[in-house]
Amino acid sequence: MTIRDVACAGRCRHRSAEECVGRTHLVFPYRGVYVRHVGRDDAVAEANQVLFFNQGEGYRVSHPVAGGDACLVLALDEAWLRELVPKEQFRPGATAAFRRQRLRIDPRAQALVALLRYGLERGVAETLEAETLALTLLRRAVGERTAHAAGASAGRQKLVDRAKLVLSSDLARRWTLGEIAAEVGVSPVYLTQVFRQVEAMPLYRYQLRLRLAHALDRLGECDDLTTLSADLGFSSHSHFSAAFRQTYGRTPAEFQRSVRAR
Repeated sequence: MTIRDVACAGRCRHRSAEECVGRTHLVFPYRGVYVRHVGRDDAVAEANQVLFFNQGEGYRVSHPVAGGDACLVLALDEAWLRELVPKEQFRPGATAAFRRQRLRIDPRAQALVALLRYGLERGVAETLEAETLALTLLRRAVGERTAHAAGASAGRQKLVDRAKLVLSSDLARRWTLGEIAAEVGVSPVYLTQVFRQVEAMPLYRYQLRLRLAHALDRLGECDDLTTLSADLGFSSHSHFSAAFRQTYGRTPAEFQRSVRAR
């Protein structure tokens, strides 16, 4: 198993030159946003998703939203992948290649990404612990009960992806439904219907998940939670704390103490 923390400055606004990986990777974005292009299939990479980079499969990357990105990247031996991943998620063939570009992950998986990254960054996670956390994260990301694949046509998926890029362009902004709908060129009613169909959750909840994932990224170094809550667009510290606890099972301060205590 190989675990890497990959950061990109995001200077390439248009599609990059084609590249590929030597073995299959699972990529967990935790900061910023980018778009991955595989043939005619585009996928927005943000903190609610895991992306699959198949061995030998050509792809390009673009950064339509400024600011760059960072991802936690897992590469496992093929035998491990075949043992852990439900076989219906793989394409037919000798090589373990995922059918889809991405799946949506749940809050527990987001928290595992943060815990694994903080533990390795600070040198406090031993090899056995890191491997166990990584396998738990992988099971959570691809498990039949915890993973979610988009359930709509390619056209509706592209519409939802445009809405995600709008949200990601300014996470702290208190967007109105009309503003987002105008940016993507559809009516507010149609946008809410399509977004719920594709992502199985309302648009506002998806935005909340993005904000909270950004909080996970910043809690390791942030000393002022009130300022952090304002930076993320929450109306108050108590609103931020309640939303964080409802999503991750503990308050921001409790999560922060657990990370720093290690």
